[in-house]
Amino acid sequence: MAVTVLVVDDAVFMRKMLADILSKEGYVILGEAENGKEAIAKYEQLKPGLVTMDIVMPKVDNIDGIEAVRRIRLRHPDAVILMVSAMGQHALVVEAIQAGARDFVTKPFQPSRVIEAANRVLETQK
Repeated sequence: MAVTVLVVDDAVFMRKMLADILSKEGYVILGEAENGKEAIAKYEQLKPGLVTMDIVMPKVDNIDGIEAVRRIRLRHPDAVILMVSAMGQHALVVEAIQAGARDFVTKPFQPSRVIEAANRVLETQK
């Protein structure tokens, strides 16, 4: 059975790029969100098998990418979240992992790294 994905990023082109990379590998894109608040609502609605979460997004109701991870994992401890970060965001990546993210990929990404990370976090979930 194909893994379902929620792609979260404030940039449309990044969502499209991630969705294209993942769908070419057989992942099913269930939905997209452009901020942390929307990500939480979409997670509740769609219950995806994997979430790709941008680490730096504009806060909406005081919710950014890291806070969205915290809130999703609080209600769904088994949620599998892969962070997407820009180069030089090491401290934020550490904070995201502590909040419950399983791994991260760095922008600009190589498709092989995205797939490798997605497969690895899903494998560790089993």
